[in-house]
Amino acid sequence: MNTSVDQVYEQVRHMAANFEFKPAERINESELSRKLGASRTPLREAMNRLIAEGLLKFEGGRGFFCQPLNPELVVNLYELRGSLEIGAVRAAVERATDDELEGLRQFLIETGVNYTDGTPARDIVSLDEEFHLMIARLAKNPELLNMIELTYERIRYVRWIAMREKIDITHAAHMHIFEAIAARDAEGAAHRMRAHIKTSVDEATETVEKAYSQIYVPRH
Repeated sequence: MNTSVDQVYEQVRHMAANFEFKPAERINESELSRKLGASRTPLREAMNRLIAEGLLKFEGGRGFFCQPLNPELVVNLYELRGSLEIGAVRAAVERATDDELEGLRQFLIETGVNYTDGTPARDIVSLDEEFHLMIARLAKNPELLNMIELTYERIRYVRWIAMREKIDITHAAHMHIFEAIAARDAEGAAHRMRAHIKTSVDEATETVEKAYSQIYVPRH
């Protein structure tokens, strides 16, 4: 067993973000070590990194656990995402060059045809994330970009489910946000970003219920 910490980290990160561990489930380190072909030392180092990212939790005397999944957590993460991305879009309005904005416009034009019911929700989420990360990069603040990426890791699974109901309005919302950025309207861009990201407790509850039904569906 000579798997590096970085390799183990990426494997366990993927498993946690995709709820291959059940929500709030205690993780059997010995079993996971055998499954990944990794010794306990790099596995423990990788799992400690994931605690800092919120994907795993640790309880003294009990061990490591997968992150929970409940409506309150989902709403909190969406609020965090909103705060981060509103800050990013304000900064992008001030710092992006005209050429960079043209690149963002071209991305929206080229990917617009993919926002149809025939496109898998996971692919739509990937396109949605890339649009938002492009804005975050235009903010030219690497720390802000990193925080947004970490937040995406924690909410990606529920977004795959929620996106099935929002495919037809997502691209239009992106265009409206872009129009405000291109007009150098920081307040307008922030308002449109807030409306685009915001989720209610009722919406979060419904999404979590659907997520649980998918996580616990019998596998054949």
